[in-house]
Formats: sequence, structure tokens, C-alpha cells
Amino acid sequence: MKSTLMVVLSGLLFGAGLAVAGMTEPTRVLGFLDLFGTWDPILAFVMGGGVAVTMPGFALLMRQPRPWHALRFDWPTRRDIDPRLVGGSALFGLGWGLAGFCPGPAIAGLVTGSMAVVAFVLAMLAGMMAHDRWLRA
Repeated sequence: MKSTLMVVLSGLLFGAGLAVAGMTEPTRVLGFLDLFGTWDPILAFVMGGGVAVTMPGFALLMRQPRPWHALRFDWPTRRDIDPRLVGGSALFGLGWGLAGFCPGPAIAGLVTGSMAVVAFVLAMLAGMMAHDRWLRA
């Protein structure tokens, strides 16, 4: 129960941070990618702020014997770069650049009630289900 509560609180904090930074507005992302038009640098500042907060947090976390609400850490173990990783990353970036959404901001943006956000999240969920059903098998 504590773990679920921590997940919910972490998700709410993450979503609030995205909303405050304006990352739930696809025009911000698209403006960042528009290098030869009206370039909007806000995404670079958001990413830099995220890295500045995360780096000391991870340094502190790595000194802990285990998480507060779990028996062990589940760190990624694979270090290789394979075609599936490259293809998935390219597909993610292409979708992000076309729609201006990635999963976190889209889910946080659901509170706006925008039909574009709802359509994106439904398409994302359909894609995740298709991956689980056909590609993972």
C-alpha cells in the first residue's frame, strides 16, 4: 500500500512539474524543434533543470542499500544497443516531433480535457497493447 501511494504521489509531482513547465502544451515541444522558425528554448531549460535535480538525487540514491518502499532496486542490466532499441527510439522521437507529445506530458495533459490529448493517449494505449500482443510474442 505504501509503494502504491508513493507511485501515485511521484506521478502527481511529475505531472505537476510538467504542467508548471508548460510541457503539457505540444506547441512548446514543436516550438523547440522549429530551429529555423520561431524557436522556443523553454524545453532546453526544462531538460537542464531536470538533469540538475536528478543528478544529485541519483548520487544520493546510489548510496542507499535499498529503496524506501521495496526490497531491492531494479536497475537496468542491459547495456547493448540493438536495432530494436534504435528503431523504437526513432519511432518515439518521430511521434514526439510530429504530435508534440510524449507519454508523460500527454497523461498529465488529460486534466485539460483536450480532445487532441485524449486521442493521443488512446492511440498510445492502442500502440502499447499492439506491441504486447504481436511484437513481444
